[in-house]
Amino acid sequence: MSDAPSRRTLMTGAAAATLLAPGLAGAAAKAPARDADMAAIRKAAEAGYDASVKRIQDWIALPSIAAENRDMDKGADYMAALARDAGFTGVEKIATDGAPGVFGVLDVGARRWLAIYFMYDVKQYDPAEWSSPPLEARIVDKPGFGKVIVGRGAVNQKGPQASFLAALHAIRAAGKKPPVNLVLVCEGEEEIGSPHFRQIVTRPNVLAALKTCEGVIIPAGWQSPSNGGVSVNLGAKGVVEFELVASGEKWGRGPKTDIHSSEKARVDSPAWRLVQALTTLVTPDGNTPAVDGYFEKVRPLTAREKELIALAAQRMTEADAKKALGVDRWIDDLPWEKALERLASQPTINIEGLVSGYTGPGGKTVLPGRAVAKIDLRLVPNMTMDDAVAKIRAHLDKRGFNDVEIKVSGGYDPTETPEDSRLIRAQLASYKRLGAPATLYPRLAGSWPGTVFTSPPVSLPAGQFGLGHGSGAHAPNEYYVIESSNPKVQGLVGGTMSYVDLMYEIAKAK
Repeated sequence: MSDAPSRRTLMTGAAAATLLAPGLAGAAAKAPARDADMAAIRKAAEAGYDASVKRIQDWIALPSIAAENRDMDKGADYMAALARDAGFTGVEKIATDGAPGVFGVLDVGARRWLAIYFMYDVKQYDPAEWSSPPLEARIVDKPGFGKVIVGRGAVNQKGPQASFLAALHAIRAAGKKPPVNLVLVCEGEEEIGSPHFRQIVTRPNVLAALKTCEGVIIPAGWQSPSNGGVSVNLGAKGVVEFELVASGEKWGRGPKTDIHSSEKARVDSPAWRLVQALTTLVTPDGNTPAVDGYFEKVRPLTAREKELIALAAQRMTEADAKKALGVDRWIDDLPWEKALERLASQPTINIEGLVSGYTGPGGKTVLPGRAVAKIDLRLVPNMTMDDAVAKIRAHLDKRGFNDVEIKVSGGYDPTETPEDSRLIRAQLASYKRLGAPATLYPRLAGSWPGTVFTSPPVSLPAGQFGLGHGSGAHAPNEYYVIESSNPKVQGLVGGTMSYVDLMYEIAKAK
């Protein structure tokens, strides 16, 4: 089903309510005023389709990359302009010790407030690995999906975020007001672990605005292509990113710079030093952290969490998961439900990359003076970033690796959100109304800085929401569906309307 206005007949009145999503034809009688609003907003979203597409493309064309300190001020200024254009007032760029953030409010005098989290930074990219230039945001036909925008940041997070902005434009174009007031909080360092985001959120005027809210959402586009299903996550793992560095200079052995490899016969190797340190961090198969005391704060899955995972195993398709990941087997050949339990419950120590010496074409026969491992940790309740790093430091020191440096670049603790919170109940109600099968899941295996919202002093429910589909985050050929050929999955307009629906659900939730 395409969402492009050129391929859809625009309808009015009660019939237009059927355009909102599958399964909505019978809902109009229950809430005629709401459905009349939704029909008018849908018509405006259809009319604004081209502008919405261009908004995504123009945003992709400006890559703010925190890891490279690239265009961070420009990215914040552009984010602020997008916010003002969508109707936010009091929009300001907030300085931090790192990249700036952006804050604004949209107060329409509604009874309730909802907070929205945006990030304007994206991951690095290598154009040689892409089928089309990553900043051109070309529209291409993707078999089985329809028309998609290909570009860095397409799904993580500019496509879904721009779809939320499109909802505000459509509401205004339809002559309506949002059913809730909004607080927008944005950062530019999510892709490096949000090291300064707390400075933005705890600024007095930002904190005061957040304290009025029912919860916080981050726009998402994760519908399953097989059944259109979505997950409602009751939390997310925390993350820590750091480098382990072994060098001849710090070690006092081996070369201080690269030397000829023939010298290995009599000179120590910092690269092998790093390898030896790394092998102590995990079990021999590399699958379980072996750091002293690493599991002492890990909270086991509760009975309710296990129940939710068992239900998820019935509703989610193992074959689809393996196909999406390009894997054939899980760790220890675990069955599907046990693999899901491990995904939700286990902390990890992962090697993102290893860098040492010469890595170009052919050989260079050097003995490197320095070796670096880029590491990320995923943390589960009740672990903390500071405690995990301290345990790794103590573990290495105890084994004589005092010289191996730990250089932390960013990270944050895990999050948890109550199942009975108004935010979660509204999400489930909205997905049900929109005909999207929703699976309540204990914990997102990935990470986002939701802990800044869920922990004191903010202490709000927080999570992801949105219809639509995209994939390839952090990878080449990242894409976001704008015209869906899959009747199970919404395109740009359907995704836009899902945010409108959630706002109405938040407004009326008891």
